[in-house]
Amino acid sequence: MAPVQLGQAVSPIGRDEAAREAAQELLKPQYSVEALFDRIYRYVVQFLGDLVDATTGGGTAGGVIAAVVITLILLTVIALVAWRLRKTSRENASAPGGLFGERALTAVEHRQAAGRLAQEGRWSEALQERLRAIARDLEERALVDGMPGRTADELAAEAATALPAFAQELAVAARSFDDVTYGGVTGTREAYEMMADLDERLRQARPAPLATAGNGIGEGPA
Repeated sequence: MAPVQLGQAVSPIGRDEAAREAAQELLKPQYSVEALFDRIYRYVVQFLGDLVDATTGGGTAGGVIAAVVITLILLTVIALVAWRLRKTSRENASAPGGLFGERALTAVEHRQAAGRLAQEGRWSEALQERLRAIARDLEERALVDGMPGRTADELAAEAATALPAFAQELAVAARSFDDVTYGGVTGTREAYEMMADLDERLRQARPAPLATAGNGIGEGPA
């Protein structure tokens, strides 16, 4: 092809050809569409910046209005963060390995559920509900903390601090729960009855008194 000479007329590009070249140009990475989150973030930052400018240079009335709007925005953000934290807490409570499910029940409700399951011969589920009844009862009596996502082993270890006489039985109960929940072991009537008996005795148990320390502090007169 002969080179184009200076001053030589160049044929105009047709409409279709121009559209194709423009489309190809827009497909390049530098022309990618801005993500929605990034766009919203940019708009919010720009809006807050304008409000700050109004606060510093818009007079008394403008500054008051801007301050009120900024306060409302901050309160909305705080509320959204708090909602997200509560949602995360609920998700953690039902995470794999956790003792409780999604819905929070009382100790009485867990015992009732365990009784119904036992009547149907569903021993694995009945055993699970009975240990949940034990855990909730200990929480309601403030013998253990109400910790989301608590495992059966964590419950047994913490409860043994307040009720050391039951430490071994609590460990066995936690192991039984893990066996039927994660180990593929089928629950039995005997295992459930042992769990129910432990629950009844724990209900009557009183926490061990705190040990006194140092030069008879807390002791009565000699």
